[in-house]
Amino acid sequence: MDRLAEEEREAGVQDRPASALLPPALRPWLGPTALLAALVVVALGILYAGHEQPGRVDSWLNSPTADSVRPPWRGVALAIDFLGEPAGSVLVVAVVVAGCLLLRRPRHAVLVVTGACLSVGLATLLKHVVGRTIHGDGNLSFPSGHTTFLTALALATALLATARLRPGTAAALSLVLGAALVAGATMGWAQVALGAHYPTDALGGWCTALAVVPATARLVDKVADDARWNRR
Repeated sequence: MDRLAEEEREAGVQDRPASALLPPALRPWLGPTALLAALVVVALGILYAGHEQPGRVDSWLNSPTADSVRPPWRGVALAIDFLGEPAGSVLVVAVVVAGCLLLRRPRHAVLVVTGACLSVGLATLLKHVVGRTIHGDGNLSFPSGHTTFLTALALATALLATARLRPGTAAALSLVLGAALVAGATMGWAQVALGAHYPTDALGGWCTALAVVPATARLVDKVADDARWNRR
């Protein structure tokens, strides 16, 4: 049974197309989540602006470093890191977009590209605004762009899975947030393990994607819906 659609009908939602990226039933949950994530990014950015050393949270976590992670885990970290590099990110985005188009979900294909680009673009801008560096050589570190990218991609892919499976609201929310958590934790671990970022940089990247992707999904839905009604 299409539980998500049934819940939306019970809530009186009748005018959303089946291809909507962000089901109305998820909006009351993902909206506040995105706002909270944005506040976390702002708070961390203010806290670590201009810093060149790990913060108290980073030190408390006693995170691994590039010198402490040995094979085979270093190889795993490098493989994960490749997904956020230019060549790797283009490859994985192309694969996911192709999957969206094969499933006849053009809106999701648009979200994959725009969500990833806007999230990483904002992360890059924030790096220059915050000015936090690592290793004392001027490498900007907050927030982690790699973590931002993989989290954004996971969110977009999870929304596609939700649109296909149409589970209940609780299951759909668990799928979306669970995918974001797994992707962010995986890439965040790789970045910290390779010595490219502090743990709080990874947290900032994760929250950046959580703030941007739901807003992007709503924007794409609005533009597509307006165009759809104008053609009538």
